[in-house]
Amino acid sequence: MGRFLFTRVVTALGSMFGVACLVFLLIHLVPGDPVDVMLGESARPADRQALRASLGLDQPIETQLVNYFSGLAQFDLGQSLHSKRPVSELLAERIPATLELAFAALFVALLIAVPLGILAAVERGKAWDWGAMGFSMLGVSIPNFWLGPMLILCFSLWLGLTPVSGRGGFTSLILPAVTLGTGFAAILARMVRSSLLEVLGEDFVRTARAKGVAELQVIWRHAMRNAWLPVVTLLGLQLGALLGGAVVTEVVFDWPGIGSLMIESIQKRDYPVVQGCVLFISLMYVLVNTLTDLVYGLVDPRIRLDGSK
Repeated sequence: MGRFLFTRVVTALGSMFGVACLVFLLIHLVPGDPVDVMLGESARPADRQALRASLGLDQPIETQLVNYFSGLAQFDLGQSLHSKRPVSELLAERIPATLELAFAALFVALLIAVPLGILAAVERGKAWDWGAMGFSMLGVSIPNFWLGPMLILCFSLWLGLTPVSGRGGFTSLILPAVTLGTGFAAILARMVRSSLLEVLGEDFVRTARAKGVAELQVIWRHAMRNAWLPVVTLLGLQLGALLGGAVVTEVVFDWPGIGSLMIESIQKRDYPVVQGCVLFISLMYVLVNTLTDLVYGLVDPRIRLDGSK
């Protein structure tokens, strides 16, 4: 267990170091100058030069990279070029909204996908199966940037049941969570169906049925307990993406999370904030994937984290 955790921590640190380097270099190659965005193209050369020097953008890129990692070593993400506020403070303001949206979308996805996947597996080849898989294809095919406005048009403008955008209570969370969770539910339902179909053909399921165990108990207590492993894998990967910030959904609904902060910072060429957002997203992926590996041992006792039988 200790060796596994040590390996994962070292791998995580290496991955985040690589991501930080890559993002730093790529964002400095993006066309555009933050000085032009802040002062405008009509600013005097002397003012432009003074602002560039005050922001440290006149230094060689390798010097800026060294300074950036020196700050990271001290848990300092730097300062926003525009608001002059610490990046960690900006992230702290946006993280709760992203967490709220991510877990709400995950709840919606599980609420739809698990019953739908189980029903499709049990009724394989029947109308319920075709209907569930049709929903999955539809959910995967519809992009969030189309589904979101359609939900706003129907439930906000026509029916007046929910706010159009923003974060202002439970009702404002419904449409973003449904938009984000529906696509995830479509993928998850197919995984639940596929995994459960493999387990339903196993000997222990036939034995449980032969002993007269109720069909509901056979499905839930016997089959699903052994079908959760690939589902947990998918949950871990998708939850990392949700926690990282669903950029399109947050932009459509003007949701004040990490994704919308990153888009705003890219438009302003606010390098430190963009780098902070990407590091947060990377950290979420690493943490969720590590927790997923730990859950493996709880879901399936046959798996040992140290590789022993």
